[in-house]
Amino acid sequence: MSTSPQNDVQNNDASKLPEAKIELDVQKLHSLPSEQQDLFLLTFVSDLFRHVEHLDSNNLKEQQALIKQEVFKVLNLSSPSPTRVIRSTLGQILANIFRRGPRNLLYETINDLTNLINTGKGEKDLKTKHAAIVCLGDVWYAAGDSALSLAGVTSTSLLRSLKTARSYAGLRAAIFKALSSTISSLGSSLDESTARDIWKNARTAASSDQSVVTQRHACRCLETLVNCTGYFENPNDFEALRNTIFKAIDSPVIRLRHDAASCLAAILVKSYSEKGSKQAIPKVKKPKKVSKKPGAAAEDEEEEIERPGTPSRNATVHLTLNIPEMLWYLSAQYCRTSTSNKARAGIAMCYKRVALNLPSKVVEEHYSEIADHLFTKVLDHPTVTYNRYRLLLTRNLVKSILDDTIGQTILGENSRLNAARWLINDVLKNYPQVVQETKAPSKHALTAALSCLHSLISSLGSAFVLLAEICKQALFQVIQHPSYTVQIHVSHCLRMLVLACPQDLQICVDTCLRHLEKELEELSQPRPTQRRCAGYANGLAAVLGASRLLPLYGSVEIFSRVLGLATELLKKSSASELRVSATQIQVAWILIGGLMPLGPNFVKIHLNQLLLLWRNALPRPLGKENFAHRGTLEMNFLAHVRECALGSLLVFLEFNSSLVTTDGSKRIASMLQNSIMFLDSLPSTRSSEDVSNRVISALQLSDFAIMVRRRVLQCFAKLVSLDHLGHHETLTQSNLLSLSTVCFADPNSDIPKSLETSIASSASSFESLWELSDNWGGGVSGLVRGYEIGPMPGERQRKISSFRYLDAVDPVDKTLVSPICPAAEHDSVLLYSLHNLDDDFTTDGPATAVVNASIVLFAVAFPLQHPKLQESSLEQLMTLLASQSKQKDPAKKAAITFNITLALLLALVVGTKETQYASGNLSSPAVEKLFQDLLHRSIVDSDPYLRNISSEAIGRLCRIYGTQSTNAEVKLLIDKIVEIRSPDARAGCALALGSIHTQLGGMAAGFHVKTIVGVLLSLCNDSHPTVHFWSLEGLARVADSAGLTFSGYVTSTLGMLSQLYANETHNEEGQSLAASNAEAEYPTPLVIGRCVDSLINVLGPDLQDMSKPRDLIMNLIGFFGREEGEGMTMQSLVCLRHISIYAAKYMSFLEYVQRLANGLSAPNRVLQTASVEGLNDLMNRDAENVSYVAGNDFEEHLWLALDQDPTSSPLRGMVLNWLSQTGLSDTAMWVQRCQDILSKTKVKIEMERAPTTAKSETGPDLVDEEIAGFAAAAAAAQGEPEEKGTEGQEFLKWQTRVFAMTCLSELLSMVSREALPDQHIPAESALQTKIADIVRMAFSASTANVVELRVLGLRIIDQVLKLFGKTPDPDFIEASLLEQYQAQIGSALTPAFAADSTPELASEAINVCATFVTTGIVTTVERMGRIFKLLVSGLDSLANTGVDTTVGDLKGLSYNSRIMLKTSLLSAWAQLQISSGEQHYLEEIVQPHVAKLTPLWLSSLQEYARLKFEPEISSTLGSEGLSGDLNEVYAALNRQTLLKFYQDSWLRVLNAIANLVEKDSDFVFDALDGRLEDPESPTKVNGTVSAKDHISYRAEPVAFFFILFGLAYEALVVQSRDNAIESAEILQVLKKILRPSVSGNAIYQDTVFNESLETLGRMALTAGSGTQGVIVQICRNLSLDHVSVKADEDRNEKLSDDIEQLFELARVVVLVLVELVPTLGESAASQNRRSLNEEAITLSKLSLNALVDTVDVFPSIIRADLHACIVHTFCTILSTGTCQAHIVPQSFSIFKRFLNGLCRYPQSHEQHATSARLVRGCLRQFIQILKRAQRRDSEYSVPCAKNTLLAMTILVTNAGQLISPNDDLILAMLSDMTDCLQDLGLAKVAANCLRSLLASGWKNPTDEMVAKLLFPRLVWFVMDRSMEDPENCRGTVVQALTSSISTSPIDSRSTAIPVLVPALILRAKTEGKSLHQETASRLIELAAADQSTFRAVVGSMDDSQRPLLEEILRSGRGTQQQSVAEDREADAKPSIALRMDF
Repeated sequence: MSTSPQNDVQNNDASKLPEAKIELDVQKLHSLPSEQQDLFLLTFVSDLFRHVEHLDSNNLKEQQALIKQEVFKVLNLSSPSPTRVIRSTLGQILANIFRRGPRNLLYETINDLTNLINTGKGEKDLKTKHAAIVCLGDVWYAAGDSALSLAGVTSTSLLRSLKTARSYAGLRAAIFKALSSTISSLGSSLDESTARDIWKNARTAASSDQSVVTQRHACRCLETLVNCTGYFENPNDFEALRNTIFKAIDSPVIRLRHDAASCLAAILVKSYSEKGSKQAIPKVKKPKKVSKKPGAAAEDEEEEIERPGTPSRNATVHLTLNIPEMLWYLSAQYCRTSTSNKARAGIAMCYKRVALNLPSKVVEEHYSEIADHLFTKVLDHPTVTYNRYRLLLTRNLVKSILDDTIGQTILGENSRLNAARWLINDVLKNYPQVVQETKAPSKHALTAALSCLHSLISSLGSAFVLLAEICKQALFQVIQHPSYTVQIHVSHCLRMLVLACPQDLQICVDTCLRHLEKELEELSQPRPTQRRCAGYANGLAAVLGASRLLPLYGSVEIFSRVLGLATELLKKSSASELRVSATQIQVAWILIGGLMPLGPNFVKIHLNQLLLLWRNALPRPLGKENFAHRGTLEMNFLAHVRECALGSLLVFLEFNSSLVTTDGSKRIASMLQNSIMFLDSLPSTRSSEDVSNRVISALQLSDFAIMVRRRVLQCFAKLVSLDHLGHHETLTQSNLLSLSTVCFADPNSDIPKSLETSIASSASSFESLWELSDNWGGGVSGLVRGYEIGPMPGERQRKISSFRYLDAVDPVDKTLVSPICPAAEHDSVLLYSLHNLDDDFTTDGPATAVVNASIVLFAVAFPLQHPKLQESSLEQLMTLLASQSKQKDPAKKAAITFNITLALLLALVVGTKETQYASGNLSSPAVEKLFQDLLHRSIVDSDPYLRNISSEAIGRLCRIYGTQSTNAEVKLLIDKIVEIRSPDARAGCALALGSIHTQLGGMAAGFHVKTIVGVLLSLCNDSHPTVHFWSLEGLARVADSAGLTFSGYVTSTLGMLSQLYANETHNEEGQSLAASNAEAEYPTPLVIGRCVDSLINVLGPDLQDMSKPRDLIMNLIGFFGREEGEGMTMQSLVCLRHISIYAAKYMSFLEYVQRLANGLSAPNRVLQTASVEGLNDLMNRDAENVSYVAGNDFEEHLWLALDQDPTSSPLRGMVLNWLSQTGLSDTAMWVQRCQDILSKTKVKIEMERAPTTAKSETGPDLVDEEIAGFAAAAAAAQGEPEEKGTEGQEFLKWQTRVFAMTCLSELLSMVSREALPDQHIPAESALQTKIADIVRMAFSASTANVVELRVLGLRIIDQVLKLFGKTPDPDFIEASLLEQYQAQIGSALTPAFAADSTPELASEAINVCATFVTTGIVTTVERMGRIFKLLVSGLDSLANTGVDTTVGDLKGLSYNSRIMLKTSLLSAWAQLQISSGEQHYLEEIVQPHVAKLTPLWLSSLQEYARLKFEPEISSTLGSEGLSGDLNEVYAALNRQTLLKFYQDSWLRVLNAIANLVEKDSDFVFDALDGRLEDPESPTKVNGTVSAKDHISYRAEPVAFFFILFGLAYEALVVQSRDNAIESAEILQVLKKILRPSVSGNAIYQDTVFNESLETLGRMALTAGSGTQGVIVQICRNLSLDHVSVKADEDRNEKLSDDIEQLFELARVVVLVLVELVPTLGESAASQNRRSLNEEAITLSKLSLNALVDTVDVFPSIIRADLHACIVHTFCTILSTGTCQAHIVPQSFSIFKRFLNGLCRYPQSHEQHATSARLVRGCLRQFIQILKRAQRRDSEYSVPCAKNTLLAMTILVTNAGQLISPNDDLILAMLSDMTDCLQDLGLAKVAANCLRSLLASGWKNPTDEMVAKLLFPRLVWFVMDRSMEDPENCRGTVVQALTSSISTSPIDSRSTAIPVLVPALILRAKTEGKSLHQETASRLIELAAADQSTFRAVVGSMDDSQRPLLEEILRSGRGTQQQSVAEDREADAKPSIALRMDF
């Protein structure tokens, strides 16, 4: 639906405005039922608000008093009392009239509102007071600066009202909100005593009030006091505020923590100073003493801000804090042992608010101090480090502060580089300790620093290359750290480093491997190297795992070397000491695991070897009795070995599942079963082991057991999930259900509990499972985080509902939703097992991972089991759940219930086919019953997360078991709602009803809609917040899934939602404390907004016809948008987004677009996301209108939003849609837009300070002086400021600039696609005017320090060259437009071949070089300069070294990179060779190198064919075959990568070879035969070889023929429908190589020929005209060159065996003709298939020529049949109306050639008779066509008749000898033709045809008969005046008769002239003197033809004829003399002639 123009929308809105005066009808209000009064009042208030909004200033002045009167009328209503929405709207109305209108009534209004506040004490009076307070606050906020004298009265009244509001939570909150508004309006004018009274009451409320909403507004009030007044900027008040905030911040409500944190951050930021206080740590307890010091007092006085108003009487110490002091106040509280985790999360939010509120420049400058503080003062504090959960929690909080807030939001690109540089130089490089004064960082500080560095590398991407070298050095220093956690984080950083800087992959691998080998050699030494070995191994494995994503930079030599090292270590381990052996085995399996991500192409070569290694590492245990004789150390060793081997096996299953066969799965399952038996055999020890008995000092045997069990469960889950295998063996071999059930339903952990944890989980103090903080949570699964259920591995789509308005948005708050904190060190396998870059590499601890893996295994395996086993498993769960009733540990009991419910849900998710796993069978009734029993226990639980999971499971259960189960389930849930009064139970049942309907959908659940909706509507009116919140959520789900089925309930539901929205019990400002606090956790207005949005989608386009529901919805959306919460604003935008789709004309398009545009810069990400989604929808429909309406700042906000998140798909899609819609119309604007983005800077806000000089960085070293003017642009592309004056500015991120360049590239592509060959389109002209800017941008990008920008810059240069390469300069036509930019292009290409370049960049540059040379900008090698030299040097390198290609200084490349450059070079030269056909100057350039190129081209094609078609060499090799070339052995590994390179170039290379073949370049045939070994052989002269005699025709094909033909044919079959242009190009190549000199007779082999012709025939029916033309040419050539044609055998008497092939070739040509000529088809379906354009006409001519040409190759015995087919074709074309205009005239010459050929053959008597019959039949057909055409029954009749006359003439004049002279058809034809002389429209054509017949001469008897029959008929036509001559053709006939005399035999002239002369004289006599001249000319011609006969005729004339003859002849002579005289006179006149002899 298109968006309506804004003017129309505004007019529509104006038509809906209320009357000029609006008045509340109180009588009507009270007459309504009580349930409708709130809705009536709500509608009135909405109308009044809209009325005020649309009043202009004059009308507002007139109606101000009336509006105020109406507002107070509502305020004073006794019933109904104003509720939250109404009083809020009334306040906004009053604020609006005083903000925009006069303020005459301001004092009166404030006094009236104050009087309402001060009077009355009843409940109704309290509600009136509440409304008055809200209105008073809004009035003060809008116009308080005009009523300063009333501030004291207002503040006193509000503070006094606090006493009466002790039992009214919402009223207390409103009082503090009104006070905040008053303070913000008054500012420093507020009296200090009043401010301190407010301060005191607000602090009391914030710290001790029981109402959450009151606390929140009290905190906001305190924040307003801090920001707007200066009375509290002293240590005493700060200390008091800090204590207050720390009490308030310890709250479970997220929004309260945020408000408290914001308040504390406000005073900290306001007190910020660079110097700070004199004390190092400002612990000021007695500020009065400090103030007595003169120095301090003087300093304070200097820094004290002067403010207007009443000053403080006593001088106070001004609070000033620098960054360390500011942060100390937060860390001191954070590190207290008494501080709860919620308070810590709040303090972390305060850290973030401080960073966000400080100027970004300050944060950037003090990043090192902030990070060092968090590392040392927070993360390394003993209070944090001694508790594992607290440590991980703090680490996550620090990561959120430094990465999410500071790193991603505040720091710019340069600042991130500086931050990374500080982390590397000042943190990482300080380990190990080098300088005694510098303390080495702790392992916790190193871990946090590495985490920050990882995030910075990820965000900087390629820009991090500037720090790559020092980063590598630091990481390899720190990886030696003994801490396993540090090593894992270093490994992750190494992985991210090589992904960001791929050129460092080889260096990192070599360094890791070198250090690892060195450490392994020293394992036997006394010094401990085991930990360093593991660290290097993990780092190496991480880098190897990343090489899967970087195929250009990997090396098979390294891979093979690493695998060899691992195998060797496993062999050596058996002879080593136990601990050394453990390290060797660990390193080996880590390395093997790191190689597994390389995929099946690498692993399958070693599969048998790996399976053997795994079998040896995972043997069957010998039994428990054997374990009794083993020591603890040995058992630790055995468990350690199994854990390491299982880790690599897990990665193998993850990346190489396709290699697992049925037998392999059995063997793996047996290994896993052996591991389970090993675990069962381990002794259960609870005591701590001695360190000497441990393989790894930090791990005990119990830890190893947990880790082994985790791996076994994970491997089983992967194994069962393999869909290409049968699971029966795996399932029966291992009791998977029992194994998994025990792990998650009875979790045991040997994790030692602290005293604090034990107390928290005891029965007396246990509150909730999610309040625990022991990183175990009683064994609860970590798959759930709040309401968000993590996706299962392999889940197709997230279908489990989540609540985005309940889930924590900030990462700080997300850390508290689970008692388990994930960490990277919990699983080192994630170093190399992650699939994507953005995958989270943190995971839960091993014990929790066991629970997670067991739940996933249960979910995957349960549906595959037999129903009896399913039933048994569920009964086991029932038993375990029942046994927990006696469980003393409430946390474990709750965890078990949660785990069981989650396992059931995930099993049902698998059963409903929502994952890639096999869905199995869950149809057993007994299983269903057990499912219900288990889930019904959870649905009534008090845990909301558990109820959510249970409701989802119940919905899927009904989906699986169908209608009967659904009926029973719905009835059961409704019965529970009725019977159980518990709010939790009702809430759970309501949510379950919504989930049932969601899963079943509208159709299947249609029977239950009425029941479910009725129950949910009833529950929505429940006063308990938990009940009505979840009921509304269930109702929204029902509406979403029901669709149109719900339309009957829309009206009632909408009315109820309006009442609930206006109801006081359904929001947090109610009177009840409990309800208000519950609403703070479950905000009902938000879910009401979601319900409204669901109703909008239900109605859809019907909204346009339903005025009342639409108006009510629009009113509600208006209320949503005016709410102060960001959640409600977001919900209003979502609703408006759908309204804009269904009923756009009923909304204000202007206001909506501007709201969305403003939302782009919103600090809240959820609000910004909603704005982006709405704008994306609008931009898809009409981007130009939206951008115009959004205003001038829209574009800037859009790019800044994109710069904030450059990977945002909606934002990028929005810009690309805008470009696609307006790129061709606003081309110049888009070029300017892209240029602005490249140079755009962001201004950094900084505090006022003395100017400082910044160290300027040097610009790029510009070697070429011609590009000096581009320096500034290059600096911009690199993100560097141009001048020192831009210190406070920074360019946009390089990712944003890359996207801008992508847009420019897409713009050029759009123009190229639309460009016309013969003229300039406007977009092309616009680009031409901007060509300098485009080249400048491309040059700037190509010289940047980011690879992506450089590649795009070169790509744009390539596009510019292709688009404007041949365009002349408008000022100098003789010169090319781009000639002046040659220097810039050359300079842009030079860095691409530098040592620091990349293969991708060099490849792109080679393409640009080729494009530049082929465009013809310069045509001599000397002027091409370095551009052409790069191609020549690359070719020389390639010819001399083979595959080791080097171009420029680019060296040390991998095998794949060298192949990439090789194919690019060959493709570039092929492009030159192809273009040389059009650009003749290229022949001289390319010719000297062709001899070198041809073998290289052929070898490239051979390699491509080998990769594409030959079986993989690695599939036939075992491990014993690895001794050869590794690139050959691992060819399969590189196959996909190399194929991509060859696929981009093969066709161009093949085309180049075909061109050489077409030119008969002799040496090419030697190369094709593989005989040209040395291109520099002496026989070569100037690049050519002397001709060979055997080249022309040969029986055998050349050696390379089948490679060339196979590649072309395969591509033709695959791409014939996908890419028509490429298919046509392939056919052109085939046409050139399918010639005897290349293909020999190979193409005519039966198999090859049949397949080829089948493909050509199919394409002939489906392809376009251009492709069909090439097919016709191929078929013609194949026919003419057919092997049977060259045979010496006699083909006239017998049919050749190859004649069938010739027929097939002819059939393809006929198929093309059938497509063009509709009447040639056999059925009506073939009619009018294609319009006859120029291409079709050319194709028809080509096809007819091919048919005629191929006739000669057929044996004469069947040639007559072909002749008949051709004659039929010509006759059909002649009779087809649509062919008359173009095709028939084009075919006459072909028809004539055919007839000549028909008569040319030496024929026997029988063949002559056959040909005669054929020609006679053709003539008869022509006569019939002429007769049909003469009926004139169509528009084509006349053209058809004319063409038929011409055809008959051609037939008789060229094949007349085949027709008997006495044939009746001759007479019939001549009769018809002479009759046409009297036919209007045909006469002239007939006359000319008759003239041709007479002029053909008497070559045969038929011609003689034709002349004899025509002569009397025509003479009679001339003489008989009664015969009609509609077109005056007698003159033409006379001329024809006269001319025929000279061509007739001499003996016939004596007969003809005596007849013709009298006829001419008679005609002249009859017509008069007008014909004398013409007659004289004819008579003279007769006299010249035969003078004697003419003289005899004249002599025989009588006296009446002779005078007339003389008169006629004299008139002709006079005219002739006059003409001669005129010519002489003209010659005599003077004339001017140009000299041509200069």
